[in-house]
Amino acid sequence: MAISNFIPTIWSENLSSALNKKYVAVANCNRDYEGEIRNCGSVVKICGVGNITVGDYTKNTDMSTPQSLSDTVKELTIDQAKYFNFQIDDVDKVQSMPKLLDAAMANAANTLADAADKYVFSFATQAANTIVNDATTVNNIMDTIIQARQRLYERNVSDSSSVVLEISPAIASLIYKAKLNLSSDNAETLESGCIGSLGGCKIFVSNNIENESEGSTVYYKCMMRTKRSIAFAEQLSEIDAYRPEKRFADAVKGLHLYGAALVYPEELVLLDLGVEN
Repeated sequence: MAISNFIPTIWSENLSSALNKKYVAVANCNRDYEGEIRNCGSVVKICGVGNITVGDYTKNTDMSTPQSLSDTVKELTIDQAKYFNFQIDDVDKVQSMPKLLDAAMANAANTLADAADKYVFSFATQAANTIVNDATTVNNIMDTIIQARQRLYERNVSDSSSVVLEISPAIASLIYKAKLNLSSDNAETLESGCIGSLGGCKIFVSNNIENESEGSTVYYKCMMRTKRSIAFAEQLSEIDAYRPEKRFADAVKGLHLYGAALVYPEELVLLDLGVEN
């Protein structure tokens, strides 16, 4: 593909589509606040209201004065900026497969998606609830999952369709070895990283789950959360094709702006799962 045939709008749409297919953590976020994001540092204001008081009604008796609602505002700042900038030498382009640039853009989408997922998973430590299992095994993994689900039930999170559990491959291996029955349907298999449902929530596996080592034990910062607990907004700000001045090559550069905010921390449970390495 020559630079003269490069159409930024189409490439932007293709890259955006590829990103969405690769996302795991981002796909499980609330993305209703994206709107128009033009510059790094843009702020999305997320408004909410306080609890509503309910009283007993007595016939022919005046109600109390209307309750004054206290509104809450949380800010989602677009403070993450990632770029890619690659070139394909004219010699390589002639000698390679015709869709080399397509493959390079797909690779860029993978890398950008990984970076965004890692960013979202970093919110695990801000959870209002934490469950620690210093020695997670085949025998106790289900108990830990049920305990986390209980924490959400206790916070009135009863809609199972909006709850997800995001785990590392090591924790997924324990679930498989425990021979737990993971329900699955066609809709779930279409979602990137989804391996089925268990304990009233969909389970997603990602290599981007945060972890830290303490001696011979690796602690995986897995998350159980509602899809509205973390809000995410992004914009593919720029995608440009150009010819580097000192090279016989086609080059493409792009800018990915995004940010996230923990809107409902009480609907996020950190499962700090230690596994012997």
